[in-house]
Amino acid sequence: MPRSSFLALNTARAKKGEAVFANPRNAAAGSLRQLDSNITASRNLSLFAYALGEVSTPFATTQEQLVKKLEEWGFQTAKPYGLFDDVEQLIAYYEGIEIKRPALEYDIDGIVYKVNDFALQERLGFVARAPRWAIAHKFAAEKAITILKDITIQVGRTGALTPVATLEPVTVGGVVVSRATLHNEDEIIRKDVHIGDKIIIQRAGDVIPKISGVAEKAQNRVAFIFPDHCPVCGSIAIREEGEAIRRCTGGLFCGAQATQRLKHFISRNAMNIDGLGGRSIEQFWEDELIRSPVDIYTLESRDSDKGNLTPIRKKEGWGALSTKKLFDSINNSRDITFDRFLFALGIRQIGQATAKRLAIHYRNIENLQTAMIAAQGKDSLDHDCEAYEDLISIEDIGPAVADDLIGFFAEDHNRDIVQSLAANHLRISPVAAPSTQEHEFSGKTLVFTGTLEQMGRSEAKAKAESLGAKVSGSVSKKTDFVITGKDAGSKAKKAIALGVATLSEDEWMARI
Repeated sequence: MPRSSFLALNTARAKKGEAVFANPRNAAAGSLRQLDSNITASRNLSLFAYALGEVSTPFATTQEQLVKKLEEWGFQTAKPYGLFDDVEQLIAYYEGIEIKRPALEYDIDGIVYKVNDFALQERLGFVARAPRWAIAHKFAAEKAITILKDITIQVGRTGALTPVATLEPVTVGGVVVSRATLHNEDEIIRKDVHIGDKIIIQRAGDVIPKISGVAEKAQNRVAFIFPDHCPVCGSIAIREEGEAIRRCTGGLFCGAQATQRLKHFISRNAMNIDGLGGRSIEQFWEDELIRSPVDIYTLESRDSDKGNLTPIRKKEGWGALSTKKLFDSINNSRDITFDRFLFALGIRQIGQATAKRLAIHYRNIENLQTAMIAAQGKDSLDHDCEAYEDLISIEDIGPAVADDLIGFFAEDHNRDIVQSLAANHLRISPVAAPSTQEHEFSGKTLVFTGTLEQMGRSEAKAKAESLGAKVSGSVSKKTDFVITGKDAGSKAKKAIALGVATLSEDEWMARI
C-alpha cells in the first residue's frame, strides 16, 4: 500500500470514527484478508512484479532481463534497483537506499540481494521455502525508551511459557508499541530487566517489538520470579535439560494449549480454514462447540435449532451469510495433502519442511502411525528397533525430533483424533516424491558420505530429490546406494558390511 493511499485511508477511517491502521504493512495485509472483495478493491493497493510462477515459454535468463521485460509489458516494478559485481558496490548501494528511504512512496525495512543468473539460482536451490540465492539486508531498527510496567506469562500451543513485557505505550518507527516479548526466563536475567525500569525498545525488521536493554534502573528493584506452574491450568511447568523454555505439562487439558493448537490447525499453511479465525476459536471454545479438531468438522451437523440452543447464525458477530461461508470453508478444507495435515497437528518440532520429508517417506498417515507405534517400546522408547532406525535415517530427523513425534502418537487421545479425522472427515492424499522424470534413482534411498568435490552436499541432495530419490542421513538395510566422496568414513564401511551398493562421486555424476 503506497504511503499516499495509507494516509488517505486512515484519514477517511478517522472521520468515520473507525480505528486507524498502525502502518501500511498492516493495512495491506488486513485489506487482502477481507471476505468482501469490494472492501479490498476500495483500499488502493498496488503491486510490484518481481518474480514468476509457471510460464509456458521462458523469456529471460537473468533477474535483470525479467525485470526489464515486465516493465516493457506495463507491470510496475520496485525501483530503484541495480546490478553489481562486488561486495563494496552492494554495501554502497544499501547505504544509499537507507538515506533515500524516507522519500520513497512505499515503506521498506531493507533490501534484497539476488544472484542474477537463473541457471545459478536453480543450482543453489531452496532450504524449505527460503532460497539460497537471495538474502535480505535489513536496515538498523528504530529505537525508543519507555517504562516496563509489568511482566505477564503467555502460554503457547506447545505449552511454552513466554514472558511478555507490558510497556508504557511508545511510538517506534511510526507505530505505537505497548507489548514486547522477553522470550524466556534466561533472557530476563541476561538483560537484567525489572518492572519499573526504563528500557530500550526497538522493532526488529521494523515489525516485531523487542527489548534490547535497560536505559535506567528503577529504585528498589525486585527481581521477577518466573512461575513453575502454568498460569492457565495450574499444571506443573518443567524445564528440560538443555532447554531455555519452561513448558506446561497440561497438554490438551490446558485451555491455552488447546486453543492455540486449534488456531495452528486452522492456519493458512495447515488446514487453511479461511472463515474460522482465532477469535472464533476462542468463542467456540468458551461455548464448548469446539474442543478438538474433530469438532470443527461436525460443527455444521450440530448447528441447528434443535441440536443447539443458540445456532451460530444467532450469535453476536455472526449471521446467516457468515455462517454459510464458515461451513463452506470448513468443507473446502476436507481435501488435504498428507504433509499439510501432519503439519496441522501441531506436533512439536514438526515444521513444514520436516512434515514434507516425513510424508514422502511414509506416504500416508496409516503407515506413519503404525511406524511410530512400532518405534515405541513397552515402557520407554525402544531405540534399538528397526522402526526407530528407519525414522532417524530420514534427513534432518534426529533423536529429539523423533522422540517428540513418537511421543505424540503414544497418547491415545492424539491417535483417536487422527484416526477419526482420517476415517470420517478428511480426504488425505499422499505427497508425490518431487520427481520431474523417470530415473534409475526414483524411489531409491541414497546416502552421501565424505567430501564431494564436483558439487556441494546440499546441491547433490537437491538433485537426488529432484529425481525422485529419498536422501537419508544414515546407512541401513533399506539404503539402496551410498555415494562416497573424498575421505568417506564409517558410513562407507557400514555400506560394505550390509552389502549396500556404493558409487564414487564420478559414477554418481555420470549416472545423473
